[in-house]
Amino acid sequence: MMHIPDLPRLILRNATLPCALLDPAPSGETVLRDISIAGGCIARIAPPGTLAGEDIDLDRGMVWPCPVDLHTHLDKGHIWPRAPNPDGSRAGALAAVGADRAAHWSADDVRARMDFALRCAFAQGTAAIRTHLDSIGAQPEITWPVFADLRDEWRGRIALQGVALFHPEAARDDAWLMRLADLVAAHGGVMGGVPVMDESLPWFLDRVFTLALERSLDLDFHVDETGDPAAATLRAIAETALARRFPGRIVAGHCCSIAMQPADEIDRTLDLVARAGIAVVSLPMCNMYLQDRAPQRTPRWRGVTLLHEMAARGIPVAVASDNCRDPFYAYGDHDMMEVYREATRIAHLDHPVGTWPAAIAATPARIAGFSAGCLREGAAADLLLLRARTFNELLARPPTDRIVLRGGRTIDCALPDYRELDSLLGVP
Repeated sequence: MMHIPDLPRLILRNATLPCALLDPAPSGETVLRDISIAGGCIARIAPPGTLAGEDIDLDRGMVWPCPVDLHTHLDKGHIWPRAPNPDGSRAGALAAVGADRAAHWSADDVRARMDFALRCAFAQGTAAIRTHLDSIGAQPEITWPVFADLRDEWRGRIALQGVALFHPEAARDDAWLMRLADLVAAHGGVMGGVPVMDESLPWFLDRVFTLALERSLDLDFHVDETGDPAAATLRAIAETALARRFPGRIVAGHCCSIAMQPADEIDRTLDLVARAGIAVVSLPMCNMYLQDRAPQRTPRWRGVTLLHEMAARGIPVAVASDNCRDPFYAYGDHDMMEVYREATRIAHLDHPVGTWPAAIAATPARIAGFSAGCLREGAAADLLLLRARTFNELLARPPTDRIVLRGGRTIDCALPDYRELDSLLGVP
């Protein structure tokens, strides 16, 4: 593996840069550039051979900005050994997580698993994460303070945002819901929830939008995570946002069912989503794992939303890791390069590659307001150095040889050992 010296000024020569991640972005898929790093920042990005200084020849290896993971569940992560999904279904996941939460989710348990997940993500190169936090019953008073402590501990390494995750039945107690909204506001979080396509939908959206407006909170919903074409809460969210003239950011995650709807219904919904300024985050690995699963039957569809159609309308679209080693997704390692590679395969984000690399970096950073995910002069030198010289090489082989720079300095990319969690998870 290449050694990157710790120098006050350094030139990375012959770096292949994805055009979609440069600001300003040139035309094409990649360009060859030299990058000057000084004072922990990108000082210059220039044509090869035009910068002077101590240099490292990357031999056309790709350089990416450290990515942004817009949709995760750090509080659920890594419980699989003690709470496996009995049948791989979403219903099985909900039941398994509910039982595990009731039995185990103390502050110490949540902290240990979240910190393990953050160490995985940091070693893989992630610069910023938004995590949904189960906010049901008394759990918010346990999890949100832990999240706040970890956000402080990880400041300067991984920027963190939290989102309150709850179902309509948990929000029937309006006093409880107001306390939750106040807790979220006190922790600088985002209001969320899981709107359901039933009689609760108008009330739920009206109440959540009202609480967010009163506290100047952004919104991030779990939306239509089903293959049922009758599920159309995405359209209802867009209609509510337009009717309420909501000024904040809105993110809709999953949005699976729209792929199963008739073309005219799709067009109607996506037009409203574009008008409302809603961003969409797709979770291709988890959605493909859960959706269209039935015993002894091969799945007929991939579970992902209409990424190409949304992008064509100017809807901001990101992809993210979602769950890791829990009942909703048995695998994953908080690795956004894995997410990009798998999303490309699953959703055909290639031929051409186009601007899709931004879906794990610049786009989610812009959606959430993170200062990350872009190759720009003056930005922090938070970079992934890869041996792959082309997108084909990157997509063909996992980039296990990556070097991660944070503030221009190489970090230790050793991943934490799963054995660290054995006593917590009851592994013999």
